[in-house]
Amino acid sequence: MASPPPEPILSAPAARVTGVALTAQWEGLHARASGLAAQAGIAPEPASAPFAPLTETARDWQLALAAQGLADIEAMLGAGLAALATLTARGQDTAAPALALWREFHAARASVLAALQPAAA
Repeated sequence: MASPPPEPILSAPAARVTGVALTAQWEGLHARASGLAAQAGIAPEPASAPFAPLTETARDWQLALAAQGLADIEAMLGAGLAALATLTARGQDTAAPALALWREFHAARASVLAALQPAAA
């Protein structure tokens, strides 16, 4: 059974979220995550996933969900990177916790991309 789009369920955001602003936020998160990848001992993933094109065709409710998702990722990364900085200051190895944080970032990033996918007809 197909479910209806969430337009009637989600209230309109107070200010319209733009794809340009979300793309800038997306790229900023990836810049921060590249340092995290280095701590985890892995290659950073490029920010060039099809984010900008998805924002151009997304509906307002999808942009609102993406904005909330990016804000959540920023909060997670901020707290996680602060914790990793504390471990580094104590001289402890950060590879394992950095990898765990990277996996959380990667999963959250995939969720934001999924929220922006065009609805199946």
